[in-house]
Amino acid sequence: MKRWRWFWVATVGLALAGFCIPRPTLAGGEPVVLAVPTSTGFLEGKESLNAVRMAVEEVNKAGGVLVEGQRRPFKVESIDIRDAAPGVPVPEALLGLEKIILEKNPHAIVVGPFRSEALLAGMDIIAKYKVPMLGTIAMTPASEGKIKKDFAKYKYIFRTCLNAKYLVGYLVGLMKYIEKEFGFNRLFVMHQDVLWARKTAEITSAILKKSGWKILGSEAYPTGASDFSTGLMKARMSRAQVILPIFDMPQSGILVKQWNSMKVPTLMAGFISPLAGSKAWKAFDGKIAGAMNAIFEVGNIPVAKVPESVKFYQAYQRRWGEEVQSGHGPAPSYDTVYVLKEAIEAAGGLDAGSIVAALEKTDRRGTIGRIRYDEGHQVVFGQDPAKAALGCVFQWRPGGKRVVVYPPSVAEDKILLPPGLKPVK
Repeated sequence: MKRWRWFWVATVGLALAGFCIPRPTLAGGEPVVLAVPTSTGFLEGKESLNAVRMAVEEVNKAGGVLVEGQRRPFKVESIDIRDAAPGVPVPEALLGLEKIILEKNPHAIVVGPFRSEALLAGMDIIAKYKVPMLGTIAMTPASEGKIKKDFAKYKYIFRTCLNAKYLVGYLVGLMKYIEKEFGFNRLFVMHQDVLWARKTAEITSAILKKSGWKILGSEAYPTGASDFSTGLMKARMSRAQVILPIFDMPQSGILVKQWNSMKVPTLMAGFISPLAGSKAWKAFDGKIAGAMNAIFEVGNIPVAKVPESVKFYQAYQRRWGEEVQSGHGPAPSYDTVYVLKEAIEAAGGLDAGSIVAALEKTDRRGTIGRIRYDEGHQVVFGQDPAKAALGCVFQWRPGGKRVVVYPPSVAEDKILLPPGLKPVK
């Protein structure tokens, strides 16, 4: 009898104790809607959407976002506005942006337009509906100028990714690092004929020219072009030591194969979107060794000296069954969800003006480094991930390994020259 009595006491005691164990508060109520209007048919758009969904799953699993004392889940709504597709006019893309706002009533927009042309035109739609937007792909600094000029109208627009101004800074820094290491100062530029790439090429060339570099020529290619041999021959004939490519179209990877097959004795150092991911080695038959490629935000490649970038990269692979392949977009898109969560909770609700004010005070350590917005609502990028967000440059090595070579603060090795190219003594 005593045994049964002790069993009953123990059982009741454990049951009562169970009520005292803290349990996570599950999100309930109406969801907080995040709209993702971008070019989901393109790699950067697709993976950025995946990153948003992954972050939302994590937040919801942990209890959601606290809104006026209630835990509510995030919900993702997306639409392909096709602004990156060849031949799609900006007004057509903007119809998709307005459509998702009117039909889904989002509390915030993340990722946003792919092309800078669509972002600039779309700013008036965002201002009209007063929906906070944290862009992570379109790169033109002109959006920051519009915000500063008419803050009351455009204050709802933020950018968490790299912009063209910071990209120029990294490219100029890389070229000066190459000059210091090898004595090179002869540059040929090849770029896509779209706003962000044109401006990046023009400004980078102008800055380098002032510092003593010889700009030997520049070739522009329309979106969809697939033959780059003419530009490569011009680079060879002009005795260029470095080719600076600036492309985000899928076909631009052919440039690297042609550079390899034509054995042009130059460093290839810039940004070619399809060259960024780990699958590029196989896709281009291993004919890309020696080429250097910019990663606009760490996390899109794991960088050992930024542990959060490694954590995100590995989590993305577990969730989606493959590694991040794009060099721009996914990592800041993931961070953006957490930035928004903190801003909504700091604002105490979903009032757009209050969220904007809270976003302006953001200061967090994220996947891409330290996240803070400047007066133009652009995240500050720099050379030290403890002080700013960070981009980097890697070099393809034989066997398909990507090795970070710039900036020096996170570099894993020195730059190696391709066969036939010698340092200037």
